[in-house]
Amino acid sequence: MASDDTRHDADALTDLAFALFKAAGLDPDKAHAVAEILVEADLMGHTTHGLALAPWYLESIRDGVMTKSGAPKVISDRGACVAWDGLRLPGAWLTATAMDLAVARAATYGTVTIAIGNSHHIGCLAAYLTRATDRGYMALLASSSPSGASVAPFGGTRGVFTPNPIAAGIPTDGDPILIDVSASITTNNMSSRLIAEGRKFEHQWLLDRHGNPTDDPNVLNNGGTILPAGGLDHGQKGYALAILVEALTQGLAGFGRADKPEGTNASVFLQVIDPTAFAGEAAFVSQTGWLADACRTNPPRQGVERVRLPGESAARRKRQALVQGIALHEGVFDKLRVEATRLGVDFT
Repeated sequence: MASDDTRHDADALTDLAFALFKAAGLDPDKAHAVAEILVEADLMGHTTHGLALAPWYLESIRDGVMTKSGAPKVISDRGACVAWDGLRLPGAWLTATAMDLAVARAATYGTVTIAIGNSHHIGCLAAYLTRATDRGYMALLASSSPSGASVAPFGGTRGVFTPNPIAAGIPTDGDPILIDVSASITTNNMSSRLIAEGRKFEHQWLLDRHGNPTDDPNVLNNGGTILPAGGLDHGQKGYALAILVEALTQGLAGFGRADKPEGTNASVFLQVIDPTAFAGEAAFVSQTGWLADACRTNPPRQGVERVRLPGESAARRKRQALVQGIALHEGVFDKLRVEATRLGVDFT
């Protein structure tokens, strides 16, 4: 289904989302962080991880799955290396707070790494990256859900992993390169959207419970799995990436599948790198700028207008949406209206 034709002001949507999460009981700083990250995802065009997630998050608050107030438990803090128990606090607030802390400390330590266990869902990874790249820092971010198991290892038929996204923000002499990819060939949220809309994938990106390839997302409700990135041909690449993400997130955070957690949860890894602690900012940007230009000017193959960089389309969509407004995915605004009525939030 297409997006709504109606365009919505980004600030107004952020204010609305903030009001909803605050009325639901989140601390104001947490409500603002969640609202900001969800709207940022919609600005970038990542509609499965934007305000479409708000009703689910609000349900998590109602059910006590998302913790409404407080601070993470500090497991370890060596200045450049930090580990938190997120205590099921809002993932957007935890991750944004951790990213800002890493950025603040990077000038001192050069590289700062933070691992978070037992967080709630963190949403769109790309939405956090400019917190670092706007300062000239490089950022790495990865997430996994220890209680989820929708992706099978390559050659297998039983789910072990979640899509396990990994992202990177890379400063250049122009717009930053914003990478946000999953270790799986598609995601749980996209599968859920297609199921709700009665649609199938364009390709056979899943396996049924017997290991047969299929384009039907409904198999996920009956023991089916999502294929790793690379699919049936080269899925060992996505499989290997999934293992790496789980080691970085669950291993370093000390919260993972071995604990057999239940409910919505996430383990998170992030790292902020200051190029001035290495060969220097000018040397870094010289290399990344050259690479960006080499990709953009690469002769396109037949049928391709031009070569784009990761994050280029998202940046273009964001600039356009800030001027013209955000076109939310079909039905999202109506669901926000329902939540506003339930919570007594003004929806004018």
